This record gives sequence, C-alpha cells and structure tokens, in this order.
Amino acid sequence: MTSPASSPLPQRGATLTEQVMDFVRAAVISGELETGKLYSVYQIADRLGISRSPVRDGLLRLEEAGLVEFARNRGFRIIPTSPYDVAEIFSLRLALEVPAASRAATSCTPELTEALVELEKKMRAAAAADAEDEFFAFDQELHDLILGAARSNRGRDIVNRLRVATRLLGVSTAGKQRTLTDIVEEHSPIIEAVKAGQSAKAATAMRDHLTRTGRLLVAQAIAAQGLDVDPDQLWTDLTQDY
Repeated sequence: MTSPASSPLPQRGATLTEQVMDFVRAAVISGELETGKLYSVYQIADRLGISRSPVRDGLLRLEEAGLVEFARNRGFRIIPTSPYDVAEIFSLRLALEVPAASRAATSCTPELTEALVELEKKMRAAAAADAEDEFFAFDQELHDLILGAARSNRGRDIVNRLRVATRLLGVSTAGKQRTLTDIVEEHSPIIEAVKAGQSAKAATAMRDHLTRTGRLLVAQAIAAQGLDVDPDQLWTDLTQDY
C-alpha cells in the first residue's frame, strides 16, 4: 500500500465508517487496493490513522453489499464486480427509482421544488469546474432526495448501497462516453417533471437516465475485462422487465 500522504480520507464531515467505505472505493478505483488480494484490517487502520473498530464496521457494510469478503483469520479481499453484477444493479435501481420518481411528482411540495432546483445548480457548477467527486456527491443526493420524497426509505438505503457497488467496479461514463454536463442534462427532465407534478414523464425520464447509464457501464465493464459478451443482450436478459 502507498504512503498515507497519497490518499487522504475523503468527504469531510462523514462518519469514520463512511470514510472507510469511501477510502476503499477510491483505493480500488486508483489501483491502491487490488481485487482478489488479501488485506488486513490492521493495514487499513494504520493506513488511515484510525482505530480498527470503524474499519471493521465499514468493511462489514461493504461485505453486506457483496463488495468484499472476509477470509477467516486471514483478512479480507475485494470481490471483482462483473458486467452481470452491473446489469443486475441497474435492474434493481430501475425497479426502485422509476416508480419513486412517479410518486415524488405526484406529491411534490414547494420545499422539494426548491431543493431540486438548488441541487441542479450545484451539479451544473461542479460540472463546469470538472469536479467529478463533488458532482457525483450531488448526483447521489438528488437521487436520494427523490426516493425520500417518494417515502421509499428502505429503497434509499438499497440504492445508496448499489451506487457504492457500481463505483467500486472502478468504471465511470464521465469523460468517456459523456461529459458531466451531459449527465446533468439527463437529470433535467426528471427534475422538471417532478416539479411539474407530471408523474408519467418523471418515471420515463428516470428510466431513460438509468438505462443509458447502465448500458454504458455494462459495455465498459465488458471491454475492461476483455469478455466475449454482447452488452445489449446481457442488458436485455437482466433488465427486460423494466
């Protein structure tokens, strides 16, 4: 593992457990932590300069999400996330977030409208500054806000875990198939439909956004792992009901 100076703890204000999870995600993406290789709780604690307790808590949460596995008395390893996992993740997100967008539109309040407008402004500012980490934090906050407005509290927790799983894969469509501004433009129809109380349009816009993102990530994961798999067929097989 690299020196402590190379990867400081992210997201000031997050709990230590959340910071551990963020560190593992960032370290997998950067290559500091390799999939399949054994690491110890002591290594992570020493690396971050914190006690072992929040490290264990963070790793247990990642284990629950299927992202790490523990080897008895040997440590833990990062589980490689396959293109099939990505497609399944998005099939679950489609099942939860499409109806949530519809319900949020049906019961949109002035407070929700104000929060949506503010988040869109923040996303546009982060996109203009090419601040990818900040941008995706606002992106997650937006999806979380819509799920909350739909009173889908369990759904919020599930989707947040699924988003962590996707980021741990180490792939992103930003800067490759589309810019951060392109991603904002995909969110705008969702926001406008929810604000206008147009439930059917909100559901359609959310489905379009998640489908585009999921398809791109599946294709990118297949290419990265050198698999001889048709991305369109894989996507259809696992998301055909949505």
